[in-house]
Amino acid sequence: MNTSNASISTDEKISLFMSLSTMLAAGITIIEAIDSLLEDSKGNLKKILTILKDDLSSGKRINVSFARFPRVFDKVTVSIIKASEEAGTLDVTLKQIKDNIQKEAEFSNSVKSALMYPFFIVVLFTGVFLMILLFVVPKISSVFLSLNMDLPWPTRALIFLSDLMTKQTVPFIGVSSAILAVFTFIYFTQKKILTDFIYSLPGISQMVIQIDLVRFTRSLAMLYGSGITITSALELSEGLVMNSQVEKMINAGKMTIMSGRKLSDVLKMNKKIVPNIMIKIIETGEKSGSLEESFKEVSDYLDYQVTRSLKTLTAMIEPIMLVVVGGLVGGMMLSIIAPIYGLISQVGAR
Repeated sequence: MNTSNASISTDEKISLFMSLSTMLAAGITIIEAIDSLLEDSKGNLKKILTILKDDLSSGKRINVSFARFPRVFDKVTVSIIKASEEAGTLDVTLKQIKDNIQKEAEFSNSVKSALMYPFFIVVLFTGVFLMILLFVVPKISSVFLSLNMDLPWPTRALIFLSDLMTKQTVPFIGVSSAILAVFTFIYFTQKKILTDFIYSLPGISQMVIQIDLVRFTRSLAMLYGSGITITSALELSEGLVMNSQVEKMINAGKMTIMSGRKLSDVLKMNKKIVPNIMIKIIETGEKSGSLEESFKEVSDYLDYQVTRSLKTLTAMIEPIMLVVVGGLVGGMMLSIIAPIYGLISQVGAR
């Protein structure tokens, strides 16, 4: 089994951490716990547990074994597990990781739910558009062309696209496939540039920054609470964010702390992307020595703000999408109906 590509579902991951945490807290050894889980597991989870058992039986530590599965256990999780093994708090840490995965899954689901409606509308419009081009336009285009009518440019454009798809099907599929292949190649080879461009678009950039700050503070709370130094925690959190500005800020924070200053100092220099309440809470945590709690409070607050923003954005998008799609479909139908009415009026005049 290729351990670097192995993966399991989020539900399986949550169940794994919850089961291990419960059994370890009850005094069951890690190998006995994995043995118990193997009885009911299947698929990739069974293969992963088998490899974990073999590694632990040969004397390897659990964090070393977890590191073999980067798509299942990320660097943050592996680092937290390593710190908890050294501190002897593995059962508690496993439960915290389970809670964190659960929160992240709920957060991701709220983001996906907000995007589902626009995606559904786009798919619906694409289907209607193709139906018109493939079935409606061919039937009426022959009439228009036989009468040698002077057609408006929207109608000519629809007829051109319809002819391209129905009469030049093989070349059309070939060209479309080539364009898709080029875009796929660009996506995989220039993914960073492409995603940075998308994340910088108005309306999207601010939402991405908010999502990044939630993930950043949540991971910091776990890492710092596990006894990992703030600089190492920042370094591990750097790979979790999507926006380049947030990534640069985290890197600058690491350098700032290494030079003897505080994290709040670099946050103050990035007020364009960091809300004031986040700066104040973290600054208070630095002064009182309760930085872990400050990270948790900020994470919970930002999570609430992002969820509320997503609901507002979805509520705004729904009517806008309906108007846009209705206008496009209406425009297409008008470009077909207008020449027909023109033809009817000419016949009536005669």
